Parts: sequence; C-alpha cells; structure tokens
Amino acid sequence: MKIALIGYGKMGREIEKIALANHDEIVLRISSKNLSEIKNLERFAPDVCIEFSRPESAFDNIRLSLEHNIPVVSGTTAWLDKLDEAKKLAADNDTALFYAPNFSLGVNLFFAINAYAAKLMGQFPNYNTSIEEIHHKEKLDAPSGTAIRLAENIITDLPNKTDWELNQAHKNTDLIITAKREDGVPGTHTTYFDSVEDQINITHTANSRAGFAKGAYQAAKWIIGKKGYFEMKDMLGI
Repeated sequence: MKIALIGYGKMGREIEKIALANHDEIVLRISSKNLSEIKNLERFAPDVCIEFSRPESAFDNIRLSLEHNIPVVSGTTAWLDKLDEAKKLAADNDTALFYAPNFSLGVNLFFAINAYAAKLMGQFPNYNTSIEEIHHKEKLDAPSGTAIRLAENIITDLPNKTDWELNQAHKNTDLIITAKREDGVPGTHTTYFDSVEDQINITHTANSRAGFAKGAYQAAKWIIGKKGYFEMKDMLGI
C-alpha cells in the first residue's frame, strides 16, 4: 500500500511507524514545510491519503485528495460544517472518504456502550447527564471531536437533553461538556449520570496515541477500492 501522509505531526509519525512495520510505503509526507506538494498528489501515485492536519486546512486537503480520485481517511476535527460538501466530492469523483473523530477501537466501543446507557437512563429523568474530556495542552479545538460525537449519540436517546454546550448550560435541556487541557494526556472522556442518591460514571482513557494510529492505518487499508462515505461503525460493524 502506498500512503500519502497529509499532516506529519505526532499522529502522522505514529501512523508512519505502523505502515513501515507492515512493509507499506510512505510516498509523500505533507507538513508545514512543503504544503504546496499536495497540489501534485498524482505525481506520487498514492493508494490512499491519511489526513491529520489542522482544522483550517483540513477541508482543502480532503478536497484536493478527492479531486485527484484518491480515497482519503481523515481524523482532523472542527471542520465538519463542510462534511456534506466533502461527501458530495467523494461521490462526484467516484472515490471514498472515511472520517472519524477518533480511530481508537476502544473509543468506538465506548460510543456504543454510552448509547446503550443513554437508552436506559432516558427512563429515569432524576439522573442528569454530563461529559468531561481531558487532553494535552497542544490540542487546538475544544471540546474534542470525540466528546461532540459522544454527546450527539447520547442526546439521540435522552428525551431531557436536546443540545450540548461547552462548560456552561444555557437551559435545562443542555448537556454540558467540560473541556480540560493538561500536560501529557492523550485523551480521557467520562460520561456522568448524576442523581441526588448516586452517580454512574463511564470512562475511556487512552494510554498513548498508538490506538488512534492503528485504527487510522486499518481504515486506510479497508477503504481502498470502496466508493462513498464511511465511518468507524462501518468498518467495525457496530
């Protein structure tokens, strides 16, 4: 498999380690030092692009990949106002887009567990639901894309919550996401179900970036030859 890494930061380097260990080839590494090279993608002939860049450049990176008929796996968050446009580009160019706010197998199982918990807790309005996410200080967006996806999934099954808000609720139907930034934390997400009598907590803690990188690499292998838009639930069959 020939891979173009669009974004060569910590995640890009972690994915590179896995790819090389599996005897794949990194044909292009895009960083802040060679941004213009992405316009020449076809010259490098990658089988797939893996995109972990910055929110302000993510959509353009994805667009250029799709317009070159190259499937792209993206894990950049905070650009989803253009997701529908990206899906259309994938369809128009007869290729594929795979997006996930988090590529960890554990996190995607965590999503499923929380969705089930929300269905149960929806029957007991005396419990209030909230989310806390903690990440390293280099993380640019808040709340995390994982926390947003988690909130959206939970709200679907909680009749007393209709939207999420960052750090402070504006109405009783808001689900609060508290975002914290601390040194050296790859990612910790906790859902709280609180009542006067007790509290139920569900937590996922990432020990390193390796789980995210492994999932992104697996998605890149899985997406080759497919057409359309995909997420982790498609690959994992959840």
